[in-house]
Amino acid sequence: MIEHRPLSSLGQENHGWLDAKHHFSFANYMDPERVHWGRLRVWNDDTIQPGTGFPKHSHADMEIITYVRQGAISHEDSLGNRGRTTAGDVQVMSAGTGIRHSEYNLEPGITQIFQIWILPDRNGEAPSWGTKPFPKADRAGAFVVMASGMEGDLGALPIRADARVLGATLKAGEQLEYPFAHSGRYGYLVPAKGRVVINGVTLEARDGAAIYQEEHISITALEESEVLLVDTGA
Repeated sequence: MIEHRPLSSLGQENHGWLDAKHHFSFANYMDPERVHWGRLRVWNDDTIQPGTGFPKHSHADMEIITYVRQGAISHEDSLGNRGRTTAGDVQVMSAGTGIRHSEYNLEPGITQIFQIWILPDRNGEAPSWGTKPFPKADRAGAFVVMASGMEGDLGALPIRADARVLGATLKAGEQLEYPFAHSGRYGYLVPAKGRVVINGVTLEARDGAAIYQEEHISITALEESEVLLVDTGA
């Protein structure tokens, strides 16, 4: 089963400094049919104006993955971590027992991010943060695991969940397969750019595809595309 969720159907909140699209219920957007997908709880598509951002606030017991699509995001937290994550790269914050952080766009132009929250499998651990580059050339025609709590995913940023976040870039006409471990896994795929067909379902840029009870997916790029996929348990 693949449920197409067009960009126009997502939750929409424009605060001026922040233009946010919500794939799942978040803040003032509530849809009882879109609360979570397996362990995936949030997928926000955020455009942040220059010199603005999220002031320091708290989280606990959540795995928060940020994929930067354009520009850069500057992070600071209560553990003393400071970092700047640029387009194409990923940061992961395991909120654990509690962490305060801020995220700002200190660049001259807009910053666009996907903010992905995954429910952890275990709570009560110390918070942590990390960032890592994932060059698009390494993802050409193949999925690269960027964040994972699954055994064997070497090189990925660690998360505390039975889940992985993958990215790939595709040329027009290129095809990519992804096998799930079993049909009980949940998948959620979003083209960051471009246009793709997934198991016969056409997705425009920034549309969502909620996947369940599929043993594998086949993705064909109708134009040069970049896709992100979350594979998670229930």
